[in-house]
Amino acid sequence: MGTTIFIGDEVTGAGFALAGAELRAPEAAATLAAFDEATAGADLVLLTAAAAARLPEAGLAARIARGRPLIAVVPDLVGGAAPPDLGARVYAALGVET
Repeated sequence: MGTTIFIGDEVTGAGFALAGAELRAPEAAATLAAFDEATAGADLVLLTAAAAARLPEAGLAARIARGRPLIAVVPDLVGGAAPPDLGARVYAALGVET
């Protein structure tokens, strides 16, 4: 089984830690460094929506597109930030209106 690293707040990360993920709860300024470290060695990286919002969008998208490690953006419990609406982004990229 590979390594799973969760990056986000401690409250949201508690459940993932119970499931075996390594918890990283960096200060806002250290989020990019924690993400770089996690993507260098983990098989799965989970980010709260709030943590993902602190990363450069182009860099995050490029790493997700690589496919290794797997990266998922999950809702956070305390910040109230919602993950991006991927369906809407796909429709927008295709020029399809709903």
